[in-house]
Amino acid sequence: MPHLGLVTVVVRDYDEAIAFYRDALGFELLEDTPIDSEKRWVVVAPPGARETAVLLARAATGDQEARIGDQTGGRVGWFLNTDAFERDYERMRAAGVTFEEAPRREPYGTVAVFRDLYGNRWDLIQLNARARQDGML
Repeated sequence: MPHLGLVTVVVRDYDEAIAFYRDALGFELLEDTPIDSEKRWVVVAPPGARETAVLLARAATGDQEARIGDQTGGRVGWFLNTDAFERDYERMRAAGVTFEEAPRREPYGTVAVFRDLYGNRWDLIQLNARARQDGML
């Protein structure tokens, strides 16, 4: 069955992006392979992720640089699921992650919007039992 393997986040610098995703978000560095003198294949993912990971792609053109931090037109573009919202929320805040709001309860679970180091918007989300049962990702 097909599945989504990688999603790309355009970044300014490989090493600063790795540090943020690893140290602030708690992701694992799965691969960091040089392709040539300028380009690397850098993949990160939350611990235990089985299917989808994030490709950190350094901007190579002016058009790509202009999209750093606003890849989704200001909308939340990524959803980081957790099984322990308070633990991850507090750990991320202590690591310097900027949350736009206090955690809020929704019919599907607990959520708070945060920004990555470039300004892209993410949801930290813990689905409740009903949402998981209904197949909400």
